[in-house]
Amino acid sequence: MASELEPEVPAIDQSLLECSAEETAGKWLQSTDLTREVYQHLAHYVPKIYCRGPNPFPQREDMLAQLVLLGPMEWYICGEDPAFGFPKLEQANKPSHLCGRVFKVGEPTYSCRDCAVDPTCVLCMECFLGSIHRDHRYRMTTSGGGGFCDCGDTEAWKEGPYCEKHKLNTSEIEEEEDPLIHLPEDVITRTYNIFAIMFHYAVEILTWEKESELPADLEMVEKTDTYYCMLFNDEVHTYEQVIYTLQKAVNCTQKEAIGFATTVDRDGRRSVRYGDFAYCEQAKSVIVRNTSRQTKPLKVQVMHSSIVAHQNFGLKLLSWLGSIIGYSDGLRRILCQVGLREGPDGENSSLVDRLMLNDSKLWKGARSMYHQLFMSSLLMDLKYKKLFAVRFAKNYERLQSDYVTDDHDREFSVADLSVQIFTVPSLARMLITEENLLTIIIKTFMDHLRHRDAQGRFQFERYTALQAFKFRRVQSLILDLKYVLISKPTEWSDDLRQKFLEGFDAFLELLKCMQGMDPVTRQVGQHIEMEPEWEAAFTLQMKLTHVISMMQDWCALDEKVLIEAYKKCLAVLMQCHGGFTDGEQPVTLSICGHSVETIRYCVSQEKVSIHLPISRLLAGLHVLLSKSEVAYKFPELLPLSELSPPMLIEHPLRCLVLCAQVHAGMWRRNGFSLVNQIYYYHNVKCRREMFDKDIIMLQTGVSMMDPNHFLMIMLSRFELYQIFSTPDYGKRLSSEITHKDVVQQNNTLIEEMLYLIIMLVGERFSPGVGQVNATDEIKREIIHQLCIKPMAHSELVKSLPEDENKETGMESVIEAVAHFKKPGLTGRGMYELKPECAKEFNLYFYHFSRAEQSKAEEAQRKLKRQNREDTALPPPVLPPFCPLFASLVNILQSDVMLYIIRTILHWAVEHNGYAWSESMLQRVLHLIGMALQEEKQHLENVMEEHVVTFTFAQKISKPGEAPNNSPSILAMLETLQNAPYLEVHKDMIRWILKTFNAIKKMRESSSASSVAETEGTITEESSRDKDKAERKRKAEIARLRREKVMAQMSEMQRNFIDENKDLFQQTVAEEASNFAVLDNSPMVSDTTLIALGPAQTQVPKQRQFVTCILCQEEQEVKVESKAMVLAAFVQRSTVLSKNRNKVIQDPEKYDPLFMHPDLSCGTHTGSCGHVMHAHCWQS
Repeated sequence: MASELEPEVPAIDQSLLECSAEETAGKWLQSTDLTREVYQHLAHYVPKIYCRGPNPFPQREDMLAQLVLLGPMEWYICGEDPAFGFPKLEQANKPSHLCGRVFKVGEPTYSCRDCAVDPTCVLCMECFLGSIHRDHRYRMTTSGGGGFCDCGDTEAWKEGPYCEKHKLNTSEIEEEEDPLIHLPEDVITRTYNIFAIMFHYAVEILTWEKESELPADLEMVEKTDTYYCMLFNDEVHTYEQVIYTLQKAVNCTQKEAIGFATTVDRDGRRSVRYGDFAYCEQAKSVIVRNTSRQTKPLKVQVMHSSIVAHQNFGLKLLSWLGSIIGYSDGLRRILCQVGLREGPDGENSSLVDRLMLNDSKLWKGARSMYHQLFMSSLLMDLKYKKLFAVRFAKNYERLQSDYVTDDHDREFSVADLSVQIFTVPSLARMLITEENLLTIIIKTFMDHLRHRDAQGRFQFERYTALQAFKFRRVQSLILDLKYVLISKPTEWSDDLRQKFLEGFDAFLELLKCMQGMDPVTRQVGQHIEMEPEWEAAFTLQMKLTHVISMMQDWCALDEKVLIEAYKKCLAVLMQCHGGFTDGEQPVTLSICGHSVETIRYCVSQEKVSIHLPISRLLAGLHVLLSKSEVAYKFPELLPLSELSPPMLIEHPLRCLVLCAQVHAGMWRRNGFSLVNQIYYYHNVKCRREMFDKDIIMLQTGVSMMDPNHFLMIMLSRFELYQIFSTPDYGKRLSSEITHKDVVQQNNTLIEEMLYLIIMLVGERFSPGVGQVNATDEIKREIIHQLCIKPMAHSELVKSLPEDENKETGMESVIEAVAHFKKPGLTGRGMYELKPECAKEFNLYFYHFSRAEQSKAEEAQRKLKRQNREDTALPPPVLPPFCPLFASLVNILQSDVMLYIIRTILHWAVEHNGYAWSESMLQRVLHLIGMALQEEKQHLENVMEEHVVTFTFAQKISKPGEAPNNSPSILAMLETLQNAPYLEVHKDMIRWILKTFNAIKKMRESSSASSVAETEGTITEESSRDKDKAERKRKAEIARLRREKVMAQMSEMQRNFIDENKDLFQQTVAEEASNFAVLDNSPMVSDTTLIALGPAQTQVPKQRQFVTCILCQEEQEVKVESKAMVLAAFVQRSTVLSKNRNKVIQDPEKYDPLFMHPDLSCGTHTGSCGHVMHAHCWQS
């Protein structure tokens, strides 16, 4: 084999140089059978120019091809010397207003974030610098190759579609003008003839599959025995494998093998041996044998040199066609007509169809070449772009199947042209209505995911390597779905409605296969042996997230579509879970006189799935009914009466309970796969269509059912019903020798349940749930992120969800909520929250991770201390709910909720007798604060003659029912205010009591004003009722005061008795009680004090309070309190020395605390006396 380093250059055949392009074109003009004449010319000359030896000589081949093969065609088209003919055509042509520059790999592209219809709309550098977009917000990327510049495409840009260069071409252009009018008739005829022949020739030879013989009309008279061993590229074998194999097969050096491998990777194929058939066949067998041990072998063919020659010229011909049509839009139009003309075989017989359907059989170089030709011809002609789009849609299923079974990257597949077609709004609408494109894409996708379980759900467990490979490739169809939906329709026709809803049906079928997939069961006893496959299901969910959001956006644009979509989604959900009670044991729950029937279901024992896309889609559509007011305009058209709230809430509730149990450590034996699923469930990439929608679905259910019933079902699902329904169950649980883990788990579950209630009532910043807009939602996200710490722009963007256009909406609101602090000499610029926005901080913001919540709480308390405010973090004032969700607030004042609050406060008051936690109490205080804020809002916004039905303040001031006669919630709060073990919560309790008093005054003033207005008509009876109510109110206040004083007194007595047992035995009960009452300020006369002896007087210790000089927090000095320290300076001292001349021999081993009798050297410790917390000093 000839070396690449020293190629043998064959001599040029003299007959080639003597060939005249003008004479050949003249012969063709006179010919009656042009096709036969041209084919004879090609059959004779192509093998003489191309593939004359083992190595290619591109420059010489191109020169000869231009002279002998392409020159006659150019003369034939122009009818004269092309050097004059083509400039004439170019001058007569109206320049295109489209740029159409095809990007090379690595070339910079620019997209305007303000004006681009979607992120795929890009400009080349020249057009960008000459456009208005250079002064806008833009995104710069590097092209992967294959796309083209969208300058001049009015559908790609909201404004500024033209740059300065292409704007000049728009003044005289009419959209429907036929470009052929600028060409002479004879040129049109000749061009049509030669394009038809040459395009047919190129397609035929490139898709030719025989290795040893040519098509009959191209076969040579004298056939030589010269063959090539042609090695083809694949994406399975590595560079190293190919290089090693080639060295063995063709006996070449490593450098030559690297050269072969590089060319194969770049162009898709390369000849590695040249000679007779047997010589090449021997190399082929070695390559196949060496590469077939573990995977499929490398593709190798022994091809006759004449076939390779014609194929090389076929590629050159496609490149030539692309350059020729650049002279005139008329020439481009002719090529489009030739390419899309139906052949004699009917459908799919056009040249364009043949190329597309053979795409996966072609090598990389051939694919790239014809893709570029399509882009410069079909996609640049608006009329034929539509016709090509129809052909592409009709063949879509076949093209995608070919791509999935192929192994080349998508950028080398014709399927990748979908981005150029589906992102054009007018084409996308046309293909949806005329070709039912939505349904085709979804059904094609589902056809490739046939691995299902018994219930018809996708099953990714035990996927083979081939199935996993197919799954990765089939995900590109989701991208096509996104392209079709990315631009929303402004006008709806009946056809568009019908076809979109058909597509929506297919989409529901897809989601139905995901509903409940990958269910998990809690491992008990031993750890799971093998981590289950979970990534595939979440990958599918992530890819579909934007598609699900866009489907909802489309539904929101048309009331008829929204109503129909809601009905369809509900019907599918009922099919999935309509029989959710089947096989489950019914059970009746009762608390506080309320009863509800549900099923006995334990998340910790049964199967549960985190994938519920149908439920979440319905939640999204339900919110849209509220946001668009369809629910109020057309209630008779909606199946709201058919909704079963228990069915709606069941599966989202199970999912949230699963998260709570994982946090409580109950699923540790299930391994990391479940931990990862929970992480992504809450992650910013997935939460919008997972966690957020589950919260909305629960809000939907609660708003339609008795809140007491909901709370009982929730207690049952959290497996806490027994704790709250059985009197003193908590006391027995803590008194019995119970496993510590069980107590901790129950505490965590109670905390998580309370957190869920806080979220259900407090998360109303989704437009349609609360009376807010999208800007308010983004503002709130940013405020809570900046409450953790000041953040750089990149950090903030990462923490916010992106829409389908990769936008977060941050720039539009950031200046309203934050100041930008410029970077110093080092570091980054930071956004800091504006002080006035801090009041919107919600400690239990639902997108905080636990670490973020802890950091935010610490940061906000520190800020309050710096501002010398109390450290309470009360719930913020919330916007009102939309009418469809308005009844949700009643959960706060429901009997079961008040019972739960009272129970937990009782545990906190009797803190030694029950198992409870401070986090539990903190959440209860937050809930009480939310309820008081809600009532305050109701009172402030109440209309005249309306009664505020939200009476939480009144309910918490009533004592418990008989027989327990437990103190009221308010009385317990006042008791806890003075509890020394709840120091950190005192500010919050104080804020609650203050708010309660404010509400009480508002109610009194409103009742007084209403009395004043109707003073003349007050009857004696109403006056008596008022007096009676006033007496009752005063009696209640007096009772509360008595309870408070008695609680304080009993606490003091208990403390005194514990401290003075000896004294208590010697003193009368009366004196002891008096002393106990006066414990806070003991006044004992000096004459009664006894300093020594058995009758020694026990003087009560004075309580000492100190203030940390760093954080300014005041704290009592006690053993169990936080450690306090003094700053001190320790130095050597000789003040009391008797031997100052003594030298310490080994200072390292000298112990300064062990003093020698001569006191030669001592230590002196000095301090300023300022006290501080140990942790403040360290930080």
